[in-house]
Amino acid sequence: MTDWQLAEEAEKHMKTSYRLAEEWGLRGEEIIPYGHYIAKVDFKNVLERLEAKPNGKYIDITAITPTPLGEGKSTTTMGLVEGLGKRGKLVSGAIRQPSSGPTFNIKGSAAGGGLAQCIPLAPLSLGLTGDIDCVTNANNLAMAALTARLQHEFNHSDEFLAKRNLKRLDIDPRRVEMKWAIDFCAQALRHITIGLGKKDDGFLMESGFAISVSSEIMAILAICSSLKDLRERMAKIIIAYDKQGNPVTTGDLEVDGAMTAWMARAINPNLLQTVEGQPVLMHAGPFANIAIGQSSIIADKLALKLSEFHVTESGFGADIGFEKFWNIKCRLSGLTPNCAVIVTSIRALKMHGGGPGVIPGKPLDKSYNKENLPLVEKGSENLIAHIETVKKSGVSPVVCINRFTTDTPDEIALTRRIAEEVGARVSVSEHWLRGGEGALELADAVIDACNDKPNFKFIYDNTMPLRQRIETIAREIYGASGVSYSPEAMAKIEKIEGDPALDNLATCMAKTQFSLSHDPTLKGRPEGWILPVTDVLLYNGAGLVVPLAGDIKFMPGMSSDPAFRHIDVDVENGMVKGLF
Repeated sequence: MTDWQLAEEAEKHMKTSYRLAEEWGLRGEEIIPYGHYIAKVDFKNVLERLEAKPNGKYIDITAITPTPLGEGKSTTTMGLVEGLGKRGKLVSGAIRQPSSGPTFNIKGSAAGGGLAQCIPLAPLSLGLTGDIDCVTNANNLAMAALTARLQHEFNHSDEFLAKRNLKRLDIDPRRVEMKWAIDFCAQALRHITIGLGKKDDGFLMESGFAISVSSEIMAILAICSSLKDLRERMAKIIIAYDKQGNPVTTGDLEVDGAMTAWMARAINPNLLQTVEGQPVLMHAGPFANIAIGQSSIIADKLALKLSEFHVTESGFGADIGFEKFWNIKCRLSGLTPNCAVIVTSIRALKMHGGGPGVIPGKPLDKSYNKENLPLVEKGSENLIAHIETVKKSGVSPVVCINRFTTDTPDEIALTRRIAEEVGARVSVSEHWLRGGEGALELADAVIDACNDKPNFKFIYDNTMPLRQRIETIAREIYGASGVSYSPEAMAKIEKIEGDPALDNLATCMAKTQFSLSHDPTLKGRPEGWILPVTDVLLYNGAGLVVPLAGDIKFMPGMSSDPAFRHIDVDVENGMVKGLF
């Protein structure tokens, strides 16, 4: 059976949101139903009620540098939740909401797979409760306000503006920092011209679109702690600069309150469940290569008050997802993780060891389906790098070998030995095939690791100058020999370092997920390379400085064989088929 067929079968036995909430310790009035099987949680009331209750154990799921097919990180998150449930633990999970971009393109909906999924699959993959729509609309409202203001200031006198209580902002149309948002992969919208037509058709200027989940507003949703915090951050978004080089914010445009109105319902986490009936919070959806890559701080704080064990997920490998979980999310939330699970697959190790390219939509080379110990051993250098990254945080690493049917006992034994030699606990898991029963070894390893006392520490102090933080991440996490800066990036960094209000913002690197380096073709554990920082973005509302390493695009492209070709609806029963 395919993932969507397995989900459809499991959905016949789902718990209602009220039953799921009650079993988890929520009261009926603390959930806001969206039908029978999805609800939002009124987090503010729950956190106030449970303020004195100790937190449960906090586990982050990360991975090695993945192949383009992914190594099963979301699936492992769901599998571990199910495995801990099988061990009798009160457990929950938190994952990000799937973006329509990858859902309809190559990667799929990122809700897990096999018997380790979050359900109901179709609603969560097709908009859920509208959170991403809220982000998109809030973002585009800001852009509409900006472009209208440009038009009115260009066409009218100061006297005309004053009669409408407007001050001339003197916005520089060449220095608009925000883009329009759409939640699809649409490379044709990366660079556009707007305002064509007559005088009242808008201001003629270059513009563009980014995918919605890369919006600063999505980052704010992921890291805010309350509606008040969200409202304050919304006013600080720098949307453009004026002709004197001063920032123009959403607060200056007086659009920040209306943007917050769009986001007011999105701030409550969404409650779903695994196929085995454990609670899962799905909230926020930023990518880890171009954004913070975490589900929300609110979701984790809520779940830690309700659960003995809470499993959250960070995007892509430990070099970007876990690094941002560790140095940004935990710093902002004040939460300390008890262990981190590093997901690996024999397939990925072979690729990093020099195996043929892994290309979505094309059959794997036959070398991936037969035993090859030298490739596994060489590729394990990448795994070791990620184990060392987790250990630098002071958190205990657990390696999860996500077992595929083609993996041989000797390949698994070799991977286990290598990981154990560098200080990681190791488990083999078959959660995709067997659900919670297949994840019992992983669950036991995590329970054992959570008994270790974490010696949690950040890799850098936020008072470090920005360049020093960038270079610390590049050398200590990526393994770079050094960092180079484009003239544009250097000019921005010098301005940020000269402003005490900006220089202590969190450092959120943007780079490829397919290599420890900035170059997706460099596999394994590259040595002797320089990280090129090509630009620096300032997300003042989110409190993030975003250095861009290499060629980074905030609007992904659609493939020639996208997933939407296989998605349809059964017109007899209305069920969606073809999702994965």
